[in-house]
Amino acid sequence: MLYRNFGKTGWQVGTVGLGTWNIGNQWGVVDEETAFATVRAAFNAGMNLFDTAESYGLPNGLSEERLGRALTGIRHRVYLVSKIGNWGKRTGGGMPKDTVDQIRICAHASLHRLRTDWHDVLLCHEGDLEDPTVYLEGFAALVAEGRLRYYGISTNSLEVLKNFNRDGNCAVVQVDYSLLNRQAEEAFLPYCEQEGIAVMVRGPLAKGLLSGRYDIDSVFADDVRAGFNRDQGQRAVYEAQVAQVAKLSEVVAPGAEMVEKALQYALSHPARPVVIPGAKSPTQAGANAAAGGAELSMEECERLRI
Repeated sequence: MLYRNFGKTGWQVGTVGLGTWNIGNQWGVVDEETAFATVRAAFNAGMNLFDTAESYGLPNGLSEERLGRALTGIRHRVYLVSKIGNWGKRTGGGMPKDTVDQIRICAHASLHRLRTDWHDVLLCHEGDLEDPTVYLEGFAALVAEGRLRYYGISTNSLEVLKNFNRDGNCAVVQVDYSLLNRQAEEAFLPYCEQEGIAVMVRGPLAKGLLSGRYDIDSVFADDVRAGFNRDQGQRAVYEAQVAQVAKLSEVVAPGAEMVEKALQYALSHPARPVVIPGAKSPTQAGANAAAGGAELSMEECERLRI
């Protein structure tokens, strides 16, 4: 595993971290033992950055709970990132985020589920946020309490990011970025590089499509990708991306090699991102971690662009 400076935090983090949305049953059922083993396998393979969110899992918060249990005894050896802003929305009763105390109570509830006294990073999980004031004030209050070290936002919008960084205190951002979605390369990632904002790449495998294991006839049973199925709302996007992956397969073999190269492409950007692919098994976590052992040259990255 390669390690790199994580923006203005000064931390050294692995180029590949673990996204834990996948261990919360929304991507298919994962039992308690497998969830625990997956987190521990990631840690043993060199990952020291773990990402989650208050809303991940069925029921809400399950991913945080499972991650907290799995980090028992090693919490002090890792960097823990969570996100607030979507509690209850999926189940029809979103938690309001109108006051500083509402931000604080969501953060404290997250800490309870994670079995820890502090967040290393807490992110706003509202990517289209127009006015970040309540989050900025709430996060500042949590820093003052000693419950939070750094904060930021998860968004694909450069305008939203700039607004959130209006005081220069946004330390971390999460953005969707992959070989199938290179929009962030235009201005988003250069801005982060300029401002010293640490970048966490979500979706580096495009919901698994960059494994090359899916085709036009694939059927998805999990909640997250059900929209890819025929006659569903994301079908057109799915068909376009499957066609892109077919072109990529002419350059790199589907399966383990494609996964490795897709992860390495995202982590090789000059903004020095950390990629946070999900995993549902110890084997997947270990394979993802192995990809963090090398960067791609400019020539290799160009060969993969489709």
